[in-house]
Amino acid sequence: MTITIGKTTALVVVDVQRDFCPGGALAVPDGDKVVPVINEYVMRFRAAGAPIIFTRDWHPPDHSSFKAQGGPWPPHCVQNTEGARFHPSLTIPKEAEIVSKADKKDDAYSFFKGTNLDNALHHRRIKTLFVGGLATDYCVKETILDALKDHFEVYHLDDASRGVNVNPNDSEKALQEIVAHGCKRITIQELPGGPNLLSSPAE
Repeated sequence: MTITIGKTTALVVVDVQRDFCPGGALAVPDGDKVVPVINEYVMRFRAAGAPIIFTRDWHPPDHSSFKAQGGPWPPHCVQNTEGARFHPSLTIPKEAEIVSKADKKDDAYSFFKGTNLDNALHHRRIKTLFVGGLATDYCVKETILDALKDHFEVYHLDDASRGVNVNPNDSEKALQEIVAHGCKRITIQELPGGPNLLSSPAE
């Protein structure tokens, strides 16, 4: 397939934060392995002048997803804590956009939920989103499904995502679901713009 990166495409990097990486409060297995690959994607998109968006969980201390409030997860990515910071090796260009989500008590796996980002992106004439990050079976999946509902063309970055896999094969099921809804799957080797990283696809 021929893929073009430009003003009508955007890179969406989902929740590559300390708490989702090894040593964090809600670590995704090998979550830090996405960082060098994402940095390569960032380089390609930046060189093409395409928008780059970083999303982050930005929870209040009493967020509804935390176990103390009856949710399924331990406290994580609490606003203004070390765990909520992006991974220290992640390349974040000064012109990149940072979108906070789930910053109130309601949950929001997708970066479209509770925002006006669908309309904002359409207004900017962005038609195609390239989505990767953490975690495949939660925030990445939900962001992709919402993007497809909002009539974007969407690519999942297989080599720049990792899953939690609370249940066996959750990530593979998530990938099957997004493909069934129209998402395409790619790796860095399929993008134009420089040398390729040697990286195996992730789940």
